[in-house]
Amino acid sequence: MQTTETARPLDPSLIGRFAAIVGDAHALRAEADIAPYVREQRGLWAGRTALVLRPGSTAEVSAILRLAAATGTAIVPQGGNTGLVGGQMPDRSGREVVVSMGRMNRVRELDLASNTATVEAGVVLQTLRDVAADNGRLFPLSLGSQGSCQIGGNLSSNAGGTGVLAYGNARELCLGVEVVLPGGEVLDDLRKLKKDNTGYDLKNLFVGAEGTLGIITAAVMRLVPMPKGREVAWAGVPSPAAALDLFGRATDLAGSGLTAFELCIDRSVDFTVKHVPGETAPLAGRYPWYVLLEISSGRSAEDARAMIEQVLGEGMEAGLVEDAVIAGSLAQAAAFWKLRESMSDAQKPEGASIKHDVSVPVAAIPAFIEEAGAAVQRVCPGARLVCFGHMGDGNLHFNVSQPVGVKPEAFLALYRAMNDAVHDVVRAFRGSISAEHGIGRMKRDELIATAPAVGIELMRRIKRAFDPAGIMNPGKVI
Repeated sequence: MQTTETARPLDPSLIGRFAAIVGDAHALRAEADIAPYVREQRGLWAGRTALVLRPGSTAEVSAILRLAAATGTAIVPQGGNTGLVGGQMPDRSGREVVVSMGRMNRVRELDLASNTATVEAGVVLQTLRDVAADNGRLFPLSLGSQGSCQIGGNLSSNAGGTGVLAYGNARELCLGVEVVLPGGEVLDDLRKLKKDNTGYDLKNLFVGAEGTLGIITAAVMRLVPMPKGREVAWAGVPSPAAALDLFGRATDLAGSGLTAFELCIDRSVDFTVKHVPGETAPLAGRYPWYVLLEISSGRSAEDARAMIEQVLGEGMEAGLVEDAVIAGSLAQAAAFWKLRESMSDAQKPEGASIKHDVSVPVAAIPAFIEEAGAAVQRVCPGARLVCFGHMGDGNLHFNVSQPVGVKPEAFLALYRAMNDAVHDVVRAFRGSISAEHGIGRMKRDELIATAPAVGIELMRRIKRAFDPAGIMNPGKVI
């Protein structure tokens, strides 16, 4: 039996049949043209393919999958290629065809009465946010990669980001989907309904499935009214425990108006100021931890300002906040957010990193950070914790940079041991080893080894029911 890596190349005549569906201009075969689609930003999951297809319509996607099903050709759907776990990458065999959704980038409908936007899968997230803002609405999904990631990929990975605390992740923002199934059939479920109990909720099988059950070609996304007031503050705090207390007080005061609450260790700020041009520390002093909080009001700018001032004032009186600054302009608020969103990339100049995208119950965050930090030091004394994330929804990017003076290859040799140590602590707190980045190739084996056996079997049954030939994004998730 041939292995995936040694299988014979795709037949040129089959490549030609696929290319005829989208037209030669949108069937990429030259190595230089294909290169951006088989490399991802972290350089961990480089793949090979003989063909990248760029369909321009649902009908073309359907034709691609009909031919794939008839010929047993594996298909790898790809959005903006911003994924971090290899879910959008073909393997090294060269036999998997990449289907890139970037040409399907129309906003099909904007319904302000229903507060919805019906968009194609290739619409860039920032584009949808801009269209919503131009019409007095907010599309709340916000990610560091929003200038290049696409709605189809956001849904396929159930993206989270900084707005989950108030608005939910991609799944909560999606009301309906259009999906092409592995045999080419089209499921048109582009409904705008907030209440619908007519059978199984099929759309949620595809949201978060990472393209293993079909290709999302369009979706109805939920919009919300644009807040009338929005205030952003940066605060220095003594500990994660103090941040948790501050979060509770902010929640009690602002309720759903607390639209973001981010936690960052001091080292993440130091790295960003050091390595990202133009970044400066918001506070004159240095503190062990920092909080970025955002409060929005549907009533007025004055209401948002009063709430954030009260939260910070009470926090200072209680010893939870050591210093703070409220953004004095939209530009300064954007600068605070840019500092936070640059933290991941700022690790690169410091050498090798071992990164974890985890979630635990919000109340357990201080204890988790302490225990997981101790576990890291047992695996690699001197390793530098670079922890930041969405404290309000329990999601931490528990990243670890190599010790000073240690060679990158020596540190990365501890990758599995470090992952195991951190994820053991995650499971002890009944948390998740994949909070918002997905499973892809990176975490597939660990998911299978550690998830409940019944749950894994149910996922396998669903995969077999939807994709009996196993052509959809093989080797990912399950």
